[in-house]
Amino acid sequence: MKAKIHPKYYDTTITCACGNVIKTRCTVKDIRVEICSNCHPFFTGKQKLIDTAGRIDRFRKKYGLDKKGNKKSKES
Repeated sequence: MKAKIHPKYYDTTITCACGNVIKTRCTVKDIRVEICSNCHPFFTGKQKLIDTAGRIDRFRKKYGLDKKGNKKSKES
């Protein structure tokens, strides 16, 4: 390896706004983040689920689809 071309590698602490501290190694000494895996809704399971059933029903009605995604036949 060539000498003096690689960045310095430090022991680093990553600090989240929720107070979680992660120790790792990085080229930056200290890192502060707003959200981490302990407080992110995707990982905690506390995310809001949007009612998509109404949106799906509107889409099917708009394009004339049945529940399987097939076109409805126009029978009078």
